[in-house]
Amino acid sequence: MPVTIYHNPRCSKSRQTLALLEDRGLAPEIVLYLDSPPDAATLRRVLGLLGLGPRDLMRRKEAVYKELGLGDPGLGEDDLIRAMVENPILIERPIVVAGERAALGRPPEAVLDILP
Repeated sequence: MPVTIYHNPRCSKSRQTLALLEDRGLAPEIVLYLDSPPDAATLRRVLGLLGLGPRDLMRRKEAVYKELGLGDPGLGEDDLIRAMVENPILIERPIVVAGERAALGRPPEAVLDILP
């Protein structure tokens, strides 16, 4: 089963989660999502696998969240997903996808439940 991690190497939780995967003998596909952000369709799929809405996967303390007014309850899913695609710093990390399951590595051990 392929395993993918949406990874930010500057984030300690992301580094810890990657190490956890590697310690279990996995060689995940590493997506440096800040450099290669997922498109809207991929983000929708990941949100579905996580069982989360777009705002639940957003880093609300990022300056761009406030600058773009993303706290506005009138914004729809499409608006929020577009904002994450255009500003990937808004995407919480790390996200691990294993087959048809996904988990947010906060804490890193949370991904263990989805691993093969």
